[in-house]
Amino acid sequence: MKLAFSIAKRFLASGKLQTLMIVLGIAVGVSVQVFIGSLIGGLQNSLIDKTIGNSSQVTLIADGDNAYIQDYNQVITDLSGANSEIKVISANLNTNGFLIQGEVSEPTYLRGFDFTNANQIYHFDEKLTEGRLPNTLGEVAIGIGLADLLGVNLGDTIDMQIPLLGVVQVSVVGFFDFNVQAINNLWAISTLSTVQNALSLGDVAKQLEMQLVDVFTAQDVATWVESMMIGNYATTNWIEQNAELLSGLQGQSTSSLMIQVFVMVSVVLGISSVLAITVLQKSKQIGILKAMGIKDKDASLVFLFEGFLLGIFGAIMGVLFGLGLTAMFTTFALNADGTPVVPLSIDYGFIALSALIALAASTFASLIPARRSSKLSVIEVIRNA
Repeated sequence: MKLAFSIAKRFLASGKLQTLMIVLGIAVGVSVQVFIGSLIGGLQNSLIDKTIGNSSQVTLIADGDNAYIQDYNQVITDLSGANSEIKVISANLNTNGFLIQGEVSEPTYLRGFDFTNANQIYHFDEKLTEGRLPNTLGEVAIGIGLADLLGVNLGDTIDMQIPLLGVVQVSVVGFFDFNVQAINNLWAISTLSTVQNALSLGDVAKQLEMQLVDVFTAQDVATWVESMMIGNYATTNWIEQNAELLSGLQGQSTSSLMIQVFVMVSVVLGISSVLAITVLQKSKQIGILKAMGIKDKDASLVFLFEGFLLGIFGAIMGVLFGLGLTAMFTTFALNADGTPVVPLSIDYGFIALSALIALAASTFASLIPARRSSKLSVIEVIRNA
């Protein structure tokens, strides 16, 4: 085996230009695979983050207008402790109403949160443009659109009218911007206790919102959560509500996989054809080696080692080229605000898999010339010399 490996290195070194071209061919294939995979991965992560990254991925709802989750803190503890896919659970209580400032009245969706958990889902602190998050009874933060419509400033005390229940006063302590006009013009956020007090309820919640470790397990987690609850509860999840988004993500993954498969097939065919020609080029040397006593198995190993060595160097160069292309794309393809069109996403597992596939493909491609060299006879070489 050592002899076969040594001969393989000598064969590759004797044709430096040919070896370089094969390595470059493998490198180009691997770089395309890494670049396309990283690009699609970054695009998927960006789409997921923009659409469901700052919202509930699975929601448990008390079913019925006057139904609430009574012991919600215990439910949160039980659910999060029993399923490792659940990353965070936040309780909330919401109500429709009107914010009134002088003669101006605007419809409002008042949402009460436990901000310790809710901030991990909605990232409210990152969306604040002025002021702070509510932390005591009677404080609210409102969207910048709603603030403009009402003409309020930080520290103003305004009325919140809740149909059938009356009017409560709230103090504006912050403004936020979700970059979504409907939210900016409608939402007012407060502590859970503020909404409970406004609705004259005890320590209850209407919904439990969850974010997951793997967003694509949402349907399974939703089914599991519903099965764990006793009573009238329902669940929703982002997959049911965003079927078109899921189809788009699956289509991207399929197209990426097809591109990568065809690239690797072309690499295999290229290596196989070049090494097959090498068998003819080196037939005299192989014949001499066989005449000196080298076995057919070792003659085959020469070309298997060639494919293996070509795969190693091609995979290394390809990974470096692919990462370079990805970095260049995210550096020069920018939005108007200077952020990358597609954020850089490096999946080391995927990159390692791409390199291993290239190595396996180049080794597999050498099987045909290896088999051909093992069948080459000394007499045939002498006759064609």
